Amino acid sequence: MSDDEPRTSPQTGPETLRSVDLVKIGPERFKATNGRGGVLPIGHGDDPDFTPVELMLAAVAGCGAIDLTLVTGKRAEPTAFAAHAEGHKIRDEGGNRVTGITVTFEIEFPEGPEGDAARAVVPRTVQQVQDRLCTVGRTITVGDQVRYRTADQD
Repeated sequence: MSDDEPRTSPQTGPETLRSVDLVKIGPERFKATNGRGGVLPIGHGDDPDFTPVELMLAAVAGCGAIDLTLVTGKRAEPTAFAAHAEGHKIRDEGGNRVTGITVTFEIEFPEGPEGDAARAVVPRTVQQVQDRLCTVGRTITVGDQVRYRTADQD
């Protein structure tokens, strides 16, 4: 298999495919739309729109937050939940990229046995989010080549 060919496996098929469409809405501004009709403006950084790098950080934080609340929420709903994602956008011999991506969760649960049970699983769940649960983080960590092409290429 060449580097230009996508990786495939018995696990890939129509049910695993995810996609978004992007259209230009202004100078260095685009609109992403998902299949459910959700819309997200994307900008270059000179406007309030999220930049692609900020979207990546939001995706990593959001993915981990969803996984963390799915597991802990079986025990108790958080009374407060926040996440902070950061990384350094650099340019080196490897090209432009983000390094040192870190997501920090601040999570509180109610007092009592349910809250105690939720707090007890947080460290293990955060490790599982990092090691296997968060699709976005795992994709960045494990890696797979992103292929860019034009619509007229086969």
